[in-house]
Amino acid sequence: MAQVSIECRQGDIAAQTDMDAVVNAANAQLRTGGGVAGALHRAAGPGLAEECAPMAPIRPGQAVISGGHGLPNRYVIHCLGPVYGRDEPAERLLADCYRNALRLAEREGLESLAFPALSTGAFGYPLEDAARCAVSTVVAESAALTRVKRIRFVLFDAAALAAHRTVLDALTR
Repeated sequence: MAQVSIECRQGDIAAQTDMDAVVNAANAQLRTGGGVAGALHRAAGPGLAEECAPMAPIRPGQAVISGGHGLPNRYVIHCLGPVYGRDEPAERLLADCYRNALRLAEREGLESLAFPALSTGAFGYPLEDAARCAVSTVVAESAALTRVKRIRFVLFDAAALAAHRTVLDALTR
């Protein structure tokens, strides 16, 4: 893992100017919505929805890539996280989002990407459980990465930041 930098920050996922790609907490139809999807679609402009329409629908755990349009990033990787209590096995599906996004970034030759806390908003995944799954999956996957060098968790609030940092600190001591 020494070759891959993993960090946690509180901030706006749509304002990560130094990342090749940002990850969208997408809905199955890859349309604008609330939370992360709404913020990214508003910042990217209508071209993002137009490009994404033919790729929909996607399944929980799946990742697809589009251009960044009006975002400061070249690409957006869209992941459909599980709806907690409905999409099972939730933990495997959530881990698949992170794993598939990283593998897609690696395959596309990207060096950096930023993740939000997938499935923790409207999809209801408990924050601490989601943070443990997200960070442990990213740390485990980072060992196999050769192109991706920087991974950032961009968290909406202080509670999400603390949950992710706690797991990252415990895994990288």
